[in-house]
Order: sequence, then structure tokens, then C-alpha cells
Amino acid sequence: MITSFHPPQRTLMGPGPSDVHPRVLAAMARPTIGHLDPAFITMMDEIKQLLQYALRTENPLTMPVSAPGSAGMEACFVNLVEPGDKVIVCQNGVFGGRMKENVERFGGEALMVQDAWGTPVSVDKVRELMQQHDDIKALAFVHAETSTGVCSDAEALCQLAQDYGCLSIVDAVTSLGGVELEVDKWGIDAIYSGTQKCLSAPPGISPVSFSERALEKVSKRDSRIPSWFLDKKLVMGYWGGGQKRAYHHTAPVNALYGLHESLVMLQEEGIENAWSRHAAHHEALKAGLETLGLRFTVAPEARLPQLNSVQVPEGVDEAIVRAQLLQNYGLEIGAGLGDLAGKVWRIGLMGSSCTRRHVMLCIDALENTLRDMGVEVPTGAAVAAGAIYKAQEA
Repeated sequence: MITSFHPPQRTLMGPGPSDVHPRVLAAMARPTIGHLDPAFITMMDEIKQLLQYALRTENPLTMPVSAPGSAGMEACFVNLVEPGDKVIVCQNGVFGGRMKENVERFGGEALMVQDAWGTPVSVDKVRELMQQHDDIKALAFVHAETSTGVCSDAEALCQLAQDYGCLSIVDAVTSLGGVELEVDKWGIDAIYSGTQKCLSAPPGISPVSFSERALEKVSKRDSRIPSWFLDKKLVMGYWGGGQKRAYHHTAPVNALYGLHESLVMLQEEGIENAWSRHAAHHEALKAGLETLGLRFTVAPEARLPQLNSVQVPEGVDEAIVRAQLLQNYGLEIGAGLGDLAGKVWRIGLMGSSCTRRHVMLCIDALENTLRDMGVEVPTGAAVAAGAIYKAQEA
């Protein structure tokens, strides 16, 4: 007979999900109420305001999609791409490829800008391609590429989109709450993210935001939006302002309690303080890992503090290391994806997993595990390097 499931206690330092704060878990355990209950609608309005704060935007259409980040991505493309539309898609990792897939599935033509994995999107390549076409409808790129740990210049890319009269569609799944992100200041037209990274809520919800320019595109479409569930014109009847809401779908009530609490915590900390916290703990982790002789995939100027792509030492079976970390320390780090599979570890420092305790545990566990596998590493020096850096920061 199957009995209740009791998951093991893990420390999550992979590419997501991150550790969920006890306050968020407690919020999700509160009594379920109806998705049209006046109290729930009040909370919906607060979630919108909190997301506007986190995204640095005043866009009225800022809301959580009731599905994971992949659905947020699809919500942007299904509303903004019509058959025949030319869309420049930038790919420097796995998730740019998923953007291409969306453009093509909705009848658009994807014009690709390819950059090496682990390097930022080339602004010059995008500009050159835009100069070759006078009918580009949108520019799509990943701000923080989760598969490689690289951050691209979203401000410069969005400026290009404005200069050439097209929309910008931005993947911010890993960047929201972890590094600077300015939707209004940078002129981002459509953006999607996830809750399970730097917001430290469980996976399953995708914040999105659409600018007035994006909404104008939606309102003037020649073709019908091919998704009923993700049609923003329909969903806004439910997520629009005021107490009167049109039923669209049954929202994930308790999951939204969790998102609300995580955003309240982000507001309490301050969004800029959250960015600084991720940067500071990254430097401590970096000090420790480099003392172990480990090298980063991404150059310092383009490196994401919250998603660290670290090269696996020659002769080391990266999967065995990850298995030993999980078995002996309850610590999860991530494997490489795509071109980097088997070559890197992805170590997350996101949200509630971005603390001194997490940094010290990761450094110590890696040092011991690598030594057990016969890798020559200095005893205790890595932990000392990380601790010294943190002391200097304090």
C-alpha cells in the first residue's frame, strides 16, 4: 500500500529550484479559499504591485501565469508572434533555442544570432542583422542564460530594438531578483520569469509583464491568438484591476500564497540589497572554488553571480561527484546542458540558497569529495578563502 510521501531534506544549489524559505512554505499551508473570493482578489492586486516592484515597471499588464516559466515564455510568443513575422532570436545556450522553437511553432520566421556558449549575446551581430532587414517584428534574447551562467547586455539589446522599431522579448527566468533588471528603464516590451530561482518560491508560476507597445501589437493582430489559456486579452479579464473579475481559470491558490510571501520578503530586503547579496556571496564562493583549482566557464564581466558554471577537472567524473554530494551532504548542484553536458557543474546561489551557510557548505563538500576521488586539493584552504572574503565583506 502506498503511503504519504516525505521528501528528504536537501540543500538546493543547482540551477533551480532553490531552497524555499520556511515563511513561504508556511504561507502555502494556509487555508485554501476560492479563486474569486474577495480576499483572494485583494491578494491578487498585491501580487501585481509586488511584481511591478521586483521588475521595476509600471506596466498594468504585470501578472503571474498559472504555470511554470516555460508557459511564461510561450505566453509572450503566442501573443506577440503572428504567421510570417520575422523575429531575431539570439542563442548562446539552451534557452535561446527554445525561443526559436516558439517563434517557428507560431508561424514566425526566426533569424538567428549565434554566439559561443558561455559568452554574451553580441550586440554588434544583432545590429548588423537588423540593418539587413527593415521588417523585423521582434528581438528575443535570454538575459541570464541558465545553461551557461552568462549575462547579456539587456539594456543595449533593448535599445537596439527601440532604434529599429521592433519589440523586445526577454527571458529573465534566472535574473529576476538576482541581478539588476529594469523593465521600464531599459524599455523591455515583454518579459517572463520563474518563481523557483531567485524568488525562492516553489516552481509552477511564471511572472510576466507586457509594455503598452506590446499590448498594441496584441490588439492589432491580424490573426487569432492560437492559445486560449495564454491569451492575454482573456486572462486580463481575471487579473485586471478592481473587485469585479471575469472567471478565466482556477488559479493555483496556495501556490500564489507562496509567491505573495516571497515577494513580500523581497520587498522587505529591498531589491537592490538582494542584488548586492547575490554579488557578495558569489565572490566568496569564487574565492573558495578558485583555491580548489576550479575554473569558471564565463569571463568575470559577464558572469552571473547566482548561477556559477564551473569547469569539471580533467579526469573527474562529474556525475559521480554530484551523486556523492547528494548522498553524503544532501547537497544538490547541477549538471551541464547541451554543449556543456559532462563538462561543467552549475552551482546556484539563488534567493534563500544565497547565504554564507550555503557557500561554506558547498566549498567544504566539494573539497572533501574531490580529495576522496584522488584530486589534489589544499586541505582547508578553500573554506578559509571563502570565509576570509566574507569577513572582509562584513
